[in-house]
Amino acid sequence: MTSPAIELQKTIFAALSTDAALAEAMGGVRIFDHAPANVAFPYISFGHTSVYDWSTSTESGTEHLFTLHVWSKAKGKAEALKIMELARTRLHDTMLEMPGHALVNLRAEFEETRFDDDLSVYRGILRFRAVIEPAA
Repeated sequence: MTSPAIELQKTIFAALSTDAALAEAMGGVRIFDHAPANVAFPYISFGHTSVYDWSTSTESGTEHLFTLHVWSKAKGKAEALKIMELARTRLHDTMLEMPGHALVNLRAEFEETRFDDDLSVYRGILRFRAVIEPAA
């Protein structure tokens, strides 16, 4: 069985990659684990991931906190906010299929948008919480 963190990222990537409205807002499917050099804006990248074991004596499972980063060079926050809303809508409270694992829940917990002076880009941060159990 593969790691639930790996399967979760693959599942999130697939869900976002197949969302037509999100692809349209970004001018194509631009979702990366690590963005390549000279990537076209806007795009989404995977950020920080934390995994916590919440197993009991009778059940096993993990809690995953992960972030998605939205990068935009548009003038103003509107583009970043629109992409964030589309990504949140696609993932929040959805029951996605994960090979070898059962996604118990997936919830958006936090959002922030700010201008990064060093990079001259807007960066949106979305944090999600997922609870995963082994497949029955």
